[in-house]
Amino acid sequence: MPNTGSFQLPQEFLIVGAAVQTGLFEELKNNPCNLEELAVRTKTDRRSVWTVIEALIALKYLEYDGEKIKLTEEADNIFFNPGHEQYTGFSFMHAYNIMKAWTQLPEVMHSGQPVPKKDVSSHSKHFIKAMSHHARKSAPQIVDYCLKELPANPRVLDVGGGPLTYANAFAGKGAMVTVLDLSGVIDMMRPELDTELPIKMVKGDFTKGLPPGPYDLVYLGNVCHIYGERENRKLFQDAAAELEQGGQIVINDMIRGTGVMPALFGVNMLVNTTSGGTWTFEQYRTWLAAAGCSAAPWKEVGGRQLIKAAKVQ
Repeated sequence: MPNTGSFQLPQEFLIVGAAVQTGLFEELKNNPCNLEELAVRTKTDRRSVWTVIEALIALKYLEYDGEKIKLTEEADNIFFNPGHEQYTGFSFMHAYNIMKAWTQLPEVMHSGQPVPKKDVSSHSKHFIKAMSHHARKSAPQIVDYCLKELPANPRVLDVGGGPLTYANAFAGKGAMVTVLDLSGVIDMMRPELDTELPIKMVKGDFTKGLPPGPYDLVYLGNVCHIYGERENRKLFQDAAAELEQGGQIVINDMIRGTGVMPALFGVNMLVNTTSGGTWTFEQYRTWLAAAGCSAAPWKEVGGRQLIKAAKVQ
């Protein structure tokens, strides 16, 4: 039933997001300072930054140390301490950026066009952090499921795998991994690559083609919702062409018709992409069959919905 209890303005989220976007937390990380200094360093209006700081103090993100303003220990752990159980970094900024786009949904409904992107490099950084943070817990279970029935030391193509979360998990299980992602993402993430692992990073656009195989597995983690039927059909055809006979495609994505979230996520794709959306299992099964792959019934693994298909012709 409709939930009017969710009709609330997320004030804390918007305040914290604005503080991140203006660089306030990063400025205070190692440089506690007074109000005037902070306004100058962040190039913000004094009255405005004072009002936001007072709210962040009330919310326990900041505190006064004499006249100096500094992060609380809890905020420091949340934003800057990867070893702490409460750590999120700034991964939530992906949701913050999405929220701004959602407020333009009426315009999108009239025009049929997504919201124009601004500050793409910042959005990409937050998107990667969010994908990595959210995938970390489920990655081991998903990788185990993907590698089941494959030969030892399988050759894996991780399409759109720039955040490296799954690539690291695959390599940790003995796979030889090729990661394909856009040039900017590869440049951003290459310093994070563990050179001891058998992972190769390749720059490219999967809508134009895939790195040559053969592969035992093509892993499509949260990429199919970015595009529509035409692009996904081509992606599956390209993936099947690079697979060994009996090799597998695994799709990790929301499946329309299985609950509320895939339908809501479809709206997110409406405001952010030209042709993206969420697709039913029957659509996936049909597109995979056209590429010569037979799809097994979808399964939930690690809280994610997976479709596994084997190349049969």
